[in-house]
Amino acid sequence: MAAAVGVGLPAQAAGNDDGQVKLGVLGDMSGVYSSGFSGDGAVAAVEMAAEDFGGEVLGKPIEVVSADHQNKADVASATARAWIDRDGVDVIMDLTNSAVGLAVQNLASEKGIITINTGSATSELTGASCTEYGIHYGYDTHALPVGTATAIVKNGGKKWFFITADYAFGHSLEKNTRAVVEELGGSVVGSVNAPLNTNDFSSYLLQAKSSGAQVIGLANAGQDTTNAVKQANEFGIVAGGQQLAGMLVLLSDIRSLGLETTAGLQFTTGWYWDRDEASREWTERYLDNGGTTPTSPHAALYSATMAYLKAVEAAGTDESDAVREAMGNKPIDDFFAQGGTIRDDGLLEHDMYLLKAKQPSESEGTWDLATIERTIPGDRAYASLAESGCPRVAE
Repeated sequence: MAAAVGVGLPAQAAGNDDGQVKLGVLGDMSGVYSSGFSGDGAVAAVEMAAEDFGGEVLGKPIEVVSADHQNKADVASATARAWIDRDGVDVIMDLTNSAVGLAVQNLASEKGIITINTGSATSELTGASCTEYGIHYGYDTHALPVGTATAIVKNGGKKWFFITADYAFGHSLEKNTRAVVEELGGSVVGSVNAPLNTNDFSSYLLQAKSSGAQVIGLANAGQDTTNAVKQANEFGIVAGGQQLAGMLVLLSDIRSLGLETTAGLQFTTGWYWDRDEASREWTERYLDNGGTTPTSPHAALYSATMAYLKAVEAAGTDESDAVREAMGNKPIDDFFAQGGTIRDDGLLEHDMYLLKAKQPSESEGTWDLATIERTIPGDRAYASLAESGCPRVAE
């Protein structure tokens, strides 16, 4: 039987329904995720999309507001509440940091406001914690290891040790990666949790080094990943025969670390700027319009903004129920995702890509850092709707 939403729509119209479309970019503007995930580049992507749309919808100007959630769920929730109750924000996007993403998605849904998570990774957003108005757009902790862990295990890396970011994202990513490793006949010999924004990974790396693991899985992201990789090289871990597996790596991380350090590293992403002509054209315009890093989360924000604005236009209102229905009924077919669909659980299902960092001699430009090794079809990358665990979805 086809999947259907198991909870009825509220009797009263949701959202602001005032014809004035205000887009809120709530992200990490100064911390560990401010470079490739969020920050100024995220705001630039949303502003560029609004401008490309024509600067107005339903006959009124599109407004973009932004704020720094400081990677704190309470700060993010307070900002989101003020935006909704006082400022008339219609949709809240970015939400990098899974603890933030979960908190704001729940709060906004209670108030009938759409959220579009492009930076959060936890699959819980469309699993047990799914909501009527929550959308997860770009990648999740189920899709990431399907590419990276599968490639590593099949190449002989069967004994794993995890260094895991100690909050919702890290735990979800380790759990999902473990499942892939064990399903393919591998094993996990140990793990250790590291606080967000860790500067010194020495004790965690020494535990991993002495574990006997072939592969050290980094279930973290942003500066935590780059710090761990740099220090692993200082300890001679890779030279000693162990392999690092970055489970959420962005192109900005590769550039920060340098190809001398990352050459040959495999990682999974929802988009790559050099995939085709449409992606290259968008990247050139984005960088010319204040964009900072042509990463998957920044491209996803542009795509999600356009999808939202097209849905408002199609619905003829900014009322949330009508807009959410329009987003679900229209395929996402653009430079970011071809043939993508937003499912009833809120997940954008689309193809993912396994990338491999180039050798330094192979790079021909600033962002020419990787090659696409394999395309992973969306229906294989993501958990099925029936498997998602979303309580709102009934078979």
